[in-house]
Amino acid sequence: MTESNDRFSPGEVEAEGGGANSSHYSNYVLGVLFVVYVINFIDRQILSVFIGPIKEEFGVSDTMMGLLVGFAFALFYTIAGIPIARWADRGNRRTIIALGLTVWSAMTVGSGYARSFVQLALFRVGVGVGEAAGSPPAHSLISDYFPPSKRATALGIYAWGVYIGSALAYLFGGYLREQFAEDWRTPFILLGLPGLFFALVVRFTVKEPPRGYSESKPISSEPSTFRQTLSYLVSCPSWTNLVAGSCFLSLMGYGVLMWGYEFFGRVHHMSPLDIGLWMAAIVGLGGSLGTLAGGTMTDRLSQRDPAWAMRFPARATWVCLPFAFLFLLSDSKLLAMLSFFVFYVLANIYVPAMHSLNQNLAKLSMRATAAALLLFIVNLVGAGLGPLVVGFLNDQYAPYWGDEAIRYSLLSISVLGALGAIFFHRSARTLAEDLANRDSVGR
Repeated sequence: MTESNDRFSPGEVEAEGGGANSSHYSNYVLGVLFVVYVINFIDRQILSVFIGPIKEEFGVSDTMMGLLVGFAFALFYTIAGIPIARWADRGNRRTIIALGLTVWSAMTVGSGYARSFVQLALFRVGVGVGEAAGSPPAHSLISDYFPPSKRATALGIYAWGVYIGSALAYLFGGYLREQFAEDWRTPFILLGLPGLFFALVVRFTVKEPPRGYSESKPISSEPSTFRQTLSYLVSCPSWTNLVAGSCFLSLMGYGVLMWGYEFFGRVHHMSPLDIGLWMAAIVGLGGSLGTLAGGTMTDRLSQRDPAWAMRFPARATWVCLPFAFLFLLSDSKLLAMLSFFVFYVLANIYVPAMHSLNQNLAKLSMRATAAALLLFIVNLVGAGLGPLVVGFLNDQYAPYWGDEAIRYSLLSISVLGALGAIFFHRSARTLAEDLANRDSVGR
């Protein structure tokens, strides 16, 4: 692809009528970005499969492993996300995504060569920095390819990559853990390589659309400053309550996602391959059903009343909590697995609404930065603190419950989902007004 067809020309924009409603190419771009997100979560989640062998080799505590799988990654992921998003609001988002994919894949391969806990932590920092170039520009691209009436569904499909990527990490990781015994390094090398090749697909097949392409309102003005973007978003009560609620659900979700593999090993004494197969099915199918249903229902319900974009995920969250208790406290492996599946479907319904409302509340000139701000806050709390809190509680509860301490650690953060539901209800109260105010002050 030459530089001349890297972007849509004005004639193409006019011919497509905004492009996103009629062009199959929009769906192709969504498919490519989905695969990028799958690779993202394979490289991110594979570490959770090897918590046990890594902990044993380096002689560290659960707290330190929680720091490694969570905060070491999330802190630099979120810090790097803001300047990269500012770059994405000005520059070529397609190229930024391709560069980020190259970096985090190379860092995943490098993790397999770490010879100390500190070296491994530094490679994980590199993975975080690379992955910071993934979602903010991807959200902005998707919003320019799909109009508001289809945006939650499109972002829900993109978010599906979390669960497919995690499922593949569990599936391949469980298999590789059995095949290579305690050799945790080889899987990192094998699973990191595909991303290096797929970065070329992104760079040479994805076109950069004008900002506002899906609304048929391309803009050429300078993007809002970071201060303007932050000031504008925090002035929206719907946005602040959306972010607060998402933080609590992310804390619960990432804690379970990163420690779920260890839970079934320690409590139910399952083999690595069995855990990988079950976790792949539950996270892959359950998470996918949750996000796809959440995206579809958000688009449908919000056309009748915008408030339902938050009411629906709030009610789904209330329903999921009893299944968390069954999943974590049952002595039956089968009941625990089935309850985990239902819990995971319902606990992820909020994801498309979170991303689509964040984009819908933001102006066109601040979409990538708005995505980075949301991910900065939610991932720092969820991906950063969630695994760390569970690891810390494991060490605190271990003198009383031994290996079963992980039951009560995960239960402790799962009950926080109730606070997420409360904040979602608060967001629903002002959502219609905040959306109207956005339109009244211009895009």
